[in-house]
Amino acid sequence: MALNIVIASDSFKGSLSSAEVAEAAKAGIMSVLPMAQVTGVAVADGGEGTADTLVRALGGRWIDCRVADPLGRMITARYGIVDTPDGSAALIDMASASGLPLLLKEERDVMHTTTRGTGDMIADAYRRGCRKFVIGIGGSATCDGGMGMLQALGFRFLDADDHELPSGGGALQRLQRIDHSEAMRDLTDCRFTIICDVTNPLCGPDGSAAVFGPQKGASPADVAELDRGLAHYATIVARDIGRDVARTPGSGAAGGLGAAFLAFFNTELRPGVEAVLDLVGFDSIIKDADLVITGEGRIDAQTLFGKLPLGVGRRAAAAGAPVVAIAGMVEDASLLLKGGFAGVFPILSRVASLEEAMSAPVARANVAAVAASIANFFNVTHPHK
Repeated sequence: MALNIVIASDSFKGSLSSAEVAEAAKAGIMSVLPMAQVTGVAVADGGEGTADTLVRALGGRWIDCRVADPLGRMITARYGIVDTPDGSAALIDMASASGLPLLLKEERDVMHTTTRGTGDMIADAYRRGCRKFVIGIGGSATCDGGMGMLQALGFRFLDADDHELPSGGGALQRLQRIDHSEAMRDLTDCRFTIICDVTNPLCGPDGSAAVFGPQKGASPADVAELDRGLAHYATIVARDIGRDVARTPGSGAAGGLGAAFLAFFNTELRPGVEAVLDLVGFDSIIKDADLVITGEGRIDAQTLFGKLPLGVGRRAAAAGAPVVAIAGMVEDASLLLKGGFAGVFPILSRVASLEEAMSAPVARANVAAVAASIANFFNVTHPHK
């Protein structure tokens, strides 16, 4: 019987996508075991690249649309649509419109950045008939409580003089009223699955501004102002919408975008890895696997705290298959072995500069080589296969 191997790795960020890691590993395995049955599965954790993973896995199609970037400049972003028996679903990465990678370091201005572009994508998909939305909200450049997203969908955020608030979380302290009379009809009937691993509340010492604001360009003074604005926003939402989301786990995700979805829409927040694995039908894929190979760019003790390889490993263990992890860099291997991995292997075979090691051709060759060694060793130690 041919060896049945499943490859499901996170991307090696800055080097290879999840699909490219799977392709390279499959090539390596087939070079030594041409009769093996090898299945590559693109997976993700809810951050940038999640929509790409789901479009590939679910046979969706790409849609290009014009959206506002975090500073309000018009750019072209894309999202996926997949047709299901009960209607079309949009597959969206908020980072493709409102993400930190869209800005130069000197452009980071979390007081004024907006999630409007994410709303632009939702609106475009809605007009195309989508009533289900799967949205990864990792990698944001924003801390506006989702105000920009909601403004793009027709909600109005008004000050004491009934003037529309400008973009950015810095304006939230002036909010007096949220008017949804002109919001896109039937949005409340749509279903939103929000993929996110962040459990922070909207505001407070462990809230969105305090924890994530500095990496988006916020000074200590900015953090304090943003936190006051988000707390005030939560008060207005509770009064006008009737939902108290200030301390709800996940409400602080993506600068408070999680709070907007929870307050205004029919929303389910799901941990990134588990949601993606369910959506791609991972349990069915691995039910007859003899070996599962997973990985990410860097594997260390943090991998045991809910990161993608751990999620894959747990599913593999439930299916009775050993799981091996590969990575560009490995630390704390002994902890990972105790955590359930059958093996943990760095892909580097010789000393190289970081730039060389992360170049796609070198990384691809290294992944193929280590996957070939793992598969060959497993095959030799399981001769009945």
